[in-house]
Amino acid sequence: MKYGKLAALALLSGLAVSGGPGAANALTAEEVKSIAIDAYVYGYSLITTEVTRVQMTNVDKADGLRGPMGQFLNVKRYPPADYRGVSAPNADTLYSLAWIDLGKEPTVFSHPDMGSRYYLFPMYSLWMPVIESAGTRTTGEKAEKFLLTGPGWQGTVPAGMTQVKSPTRYMLILGRTYADGTEQDYEAVNALQGQFALRPLSQFGKHDWTFTPPPVNPDPGFSMTDKPQDVIVKLGTKGYFDMMGRLMCKDAPPAPEDAPIIARMAKIGVVPCKEFDLARFDPATRDALNKLPQEALDTIAAHRASLGRIADGWVISEVGDYGTDYMKRAVVGAFGWPANLDKDAVYPYTEVDSTGAKLSGAHKYTLTFAKGQEPPVDGFWSITMYEIDQGWWFVPNPLNKFTVSPRNNPVRNADGSLTLYFQNESPGEDKEANWLPAPKGPFLPMIRMYWPKETKPSILDGTWTPPRIVKVD
Repeated sequence: MKYGKLAALALLSGLAVSGGPGAANALTAEEVKSIAIDAYVYGYSLITTEVTRVQMTNVDKADGLRGPMGQFLNVKRYPPADYRGVSAPNADTLYSLAWIDLGKEPTVFSHPDMGSRYYLFPMYSLWMPVIESAGTRTTGEKAEKFLLTGPGWQGTVPAGMTQVKSPTRYMLILGRTYADGTEQDYEAVNALQGQFALRPLSQFGKHDWTFTPPPVNPDPGFSMTDKPQDVIVKLGTKGYFDMMGRLMCKDAPPAPEDAPIIARMAKIGVVPCKEFDLARFDPATRDALNKLPQEALDTIAAHRASLGRIADGWVISEVGDYGTDYMKRAVVGAFGWPANLDKDAVYPYTEVDSTGAKLSGAHKYTLTFAKGQEPPVDGFWSITMYEIDQGWWFVPNPLNKFTVSPRNNPVRNADGSLTLYFQNESPGEDKEANWLPAPKGPFLPMIRMYWPKETKPSILDGTWTPPRIVKVD
């Protein structure tokens, strides 16, 4: 078997440092546990993405957001008010999702001319960082063809195609296309979605090719319905590190900049291409390692603040590109999988008003943008209301309205400012265009800023932040 250079070096390092029967005993139980925590955090985004991939693609036909690898799954309408699937649902863009296997050959991804409609096609490796971000900001409105290639591919890129080099065998495209929520616009977007295409390079341009779903694995080794977090905990320590070793061997080789953590993990036997030998540790250390999954998840959860900064009560995430910040990558894997680049989208959210008190539909609030101080974007912005009940969910309301944005034609104040109303009951028919219906209990508003401006004032450098929400009763 051929290994990548880094994987081969790590394998040799693991054999040298921790292969002998007494090598594990050279480390204290505390040192072993510390290295194990670091290894667990390092691999969390990889394991999350792999579990999600299997859960979403190990089926024989498309059904909602599940479908065989190698074809697009297109969401045709926004979720209804009672939707309780993926937390923090979207009512601005329609999703188009595809998982791709680049193990045998490259795949050609093509989309039509998108006109003036905003769209975004972030592409993710198994490790979860964005490896390419096609869309209005980067590639413009014209039709495009991308050649998606896996690790080590050395062929010739056909004319008219842009190569996207995936560092992993499997990759994900999670596309978003703007829709205004009307039936007419849905149909226009659906027509575009029908032209998003994937085809193996060897079959590109052939008219007689038809898609054949890969076979379903009857025993994938874990639940197809449990939440990824729960699945990962149930893997146990050995199951988790065994999966890491298998994936890092060939399908998802570690990046060159990961060499220090790879060498550190090798000290306890977490090595590409090897199973994890839990039995070689003494009973006390084994007992500590067996508690690792939940303890590591708790550690990851405790670092949620690392996702960004807080400004005037608003949490502003800074994600999508992680380098060697493995903890931030793990936090996104656990609580925000995957994530856009900040240059494509930023989603500030808050749970507090201007005094720091928790937001609640028992009260009435306003949010006012001064004239010329609305969210600075080159794409579009909106604010989505979520009730907080074991997740972030749409709020059922008489208007069936989950967002407020310029597309609602809100009424401006005499001085040009814009005041929005966050409350449970209508502020009056004349103000309903400016109203974002809130639940009766706790709530969380999220601003979606697509393609935020890079020139000042900008949320990207902190020269613009959302105004505070003011309680008015």
